[in-house]
Amino acid sequence: MARTRVLIAGAAGRDFHNFNLVYRGRQEYEVVAFTATQIPNIDGRVYPTELSGDLYPDGIPIRPEDELTALIRDQRIDEVVFAYSDVTHEHVMHIASQALAAGASFRLLSPHDTTLTSSKPVVAVCAVRTGSGKSQTTRHIAALLRESGKRVAVLRHPMPYGDLTKQVVQRFERYEDLEAADATIEEREEYEPHLAEGNLVFAGIDYAAILDQAEREADVILWDGGNNDTPFIKPNVHVVVVDPHRAGHELRYHPGETNLRMAHVCVVNKVDSADQEGIDAVLVSIRTHNPGAKVVLAASPFVVEGDANEIAGKRVLAIEDGPTLTHGEMTFGAAVLAAKANGAAELVDPRPHAVGSIRATFDEYPHVGALLPAMGYGQKQREDLCETIKKADPDLVLIGTPIDLRRLIDFDRPAMRVTYRLQEVGEPTLADVLAEHGLIEPVAVAS
Repeated sequence: MARTRVLIAGAAGRDFHNFNLVYRGRQEYEVVAFTATQIPNIDGRVYPTELSGDLYPDGIPIRPEDELTALIRDQRIDEVVFAYSDVTHEHVMHIASQALAAGASFRLLSPHDTTLTSSKPVVAVCAVRTGSGKSQTTRHIAALLRESGKRVAVLRHPMPYGDLTKQVVQRFERYEDLEAADATIEEREEYEPHLAEGNLVFAGIDYAAILDQAEREADVILWDGGNNDTPFIKPNVHVVVVDPHRAGHELRYHPGETNLRMAHVCVVNKVDSADQEGIDAVLVSIRTHNPGAKVVLAASPFVVEGDANEIAGKRVLAIEDGPTLTHGEMTFGAAVLAAKANGAAELVDPRPHAVGSIRATFDEYPHVGALLPAMGYGQKQREDLCETIKKADPDLVLIGTPIDLRRLIDFDRPAMRVTYRLQEVGEPTLADVLAEHGLIEPVAVAS
């Protein structure tokens, strides 16, 4: 029997997971290659035989996505499987059109075919776009579970940017574990805030093995999604964060709309800073496309760590989370909000001073304005980030990223951190939702 020749279009995450669950070990399929995009320096690698299995003694090559058409034709690909997130529906169909024109079929795998089932209760936190507020929502839910006496294991969406053979199952309990894993800035931004609050974090590539280990140590599995991807573990409670600053995006981005339609509860975040028109628009989207979902309203107030009066009158360089600004398309974050609210004299524009990969990031994402995306997928990119900061020569750096970049970069400038926290507004609350599903005790109401 001829094997179906498959190419998986991905970005070092969902693509590997889909392979592991749907294609690995199946004689009827031959996955000829992965393609890679979005993340720097993840193409040109090989998905190793230790992970791909006996059918692939040489592993599976990972090629740049711009080779897609040539690969389909040269390798006689029968089927292209799309497997990455936070892109417009139009983008998905452009890739589909390339595949169809080159002679291949095009496929999207259902979340029902790519979710593992846990023996423990599962809460999944996802979003309709990256930068909606998953991180503070996940930490808030983790705190509620811990306060109820539950042992929580956070399973983070994959970020395997290094040696894949060393990232099959990753367990992070202390900061030293991040150092041992040579974690990038992007990985640290997701892991460190959990570690600071006492959460045990798992990540890696093989989520069946990851889930098996996490179940041995936890009472509840908490899925911490990446971008706007769907969960890898079947949830008892599926929480999806919606962003009224980008109203309409919940219906225009893949697979965020899928999350919206699957959600048990939608958290409409940032109601403290969004305009009412945006809030109303996302509420209409929820009622129209998932009328059975509960709706929790939440604010994301920023907190300046230190004396906020130090910001007044300063030339401030705002550093924000990289992916949120780039493919997330946000044009501000906590650092920008804090600078404006506390009387900064100006926001220093880093673009004229950008070097190397940071200059390339601005070129690729021209919507990013007078603020600096904290790109750091490798040591060279960290060095470029540091050099850009020094050349910009601000009076003060405001760090709006989820981690304290001063642990990794010597700014040689005064710097302060700005963070977000989740603040629920009205009822129901996430505690109400968790209690309804039997995950915590109902919250007592004072008479």
